[in-house]
Amino acid sequence: MAETPKLSVEKALSKLRENDAKSDSAVRDEKSDALNEEIKRMRAQRLRLGQQPPKRD
Repeated sequence: MAETPKLSVEKALSKLRENDAKSDSAVRDEKSDALNEEIKRMRAQRLRLGQQPPKRD
């Protein structure tokens, strides 16, 4: 039977933290992209609303 390589606890934790850091960065990027899309939508809406002439009765 082949022996499996064993990692020290330190090395295992550092590998897990590396993966977490990457996923945290990806989550931040997704949130940033979502906020940028929301900003674009709100700017377009503001421009649309600002162009309408005032309604008169």
